[in-house]
Amino acid sequence: MEPRAPALGRPMFVLDTDLLTLAQRGRGEAADNLRRRMALRRPDEVATTVVCYEEQMRGWLAYAAKAKTVVQQVEAYRRLESHLDDFKRIPLLSFSEAAAVEFQRLRKAGMRIGTMDLRIGSIVLTGGDTLLSRNLRDFQKIPGLRVEDWSAA
Repeated sequence: MEPRAPALGRPMFVLDTDLLTLAQRGRGEAADNLRRRMALRRPDEVATTVVCYEEQMRGWLAYAAKAKTVVQQVEAYRRLESHLDDFKRIPLLSFSEAAAVEFQRLRKAGMRIGTMDLRIGSIVLTGGDTLLSRNLRDFQKIPGLRVEDWSAA
């Protein structure tokens, strides 16, 4: 199945893995701030990336692999299903050819941030979107990338 395309109406606000997880399961002021800001947007204006899906899926698969008892296994698969349900509801931006080219350009330019963050930044940058992240220090190193932290007061 092809990833769901985001709405053509820009701008898109793209959650990185940390803020996506905060929106899904977070508690406290930061999670409340994020959810409040997200509620002000149409559902098709807030997206995430296939890279975030990969990062979360790796974590849930590791969690499932460690489950030893039947109770733990049932819970692990329940959480995998919940993870899948989350990704059925949110637009998913692909790691396109354009994003791959941008990723390589930034890598060759000596961009010193993590590989997965650089992939996320490349996707958002090539779409002309705004990244939502608490990791402003790293993402602000990417020239031209708009980044905001909706979890801050």
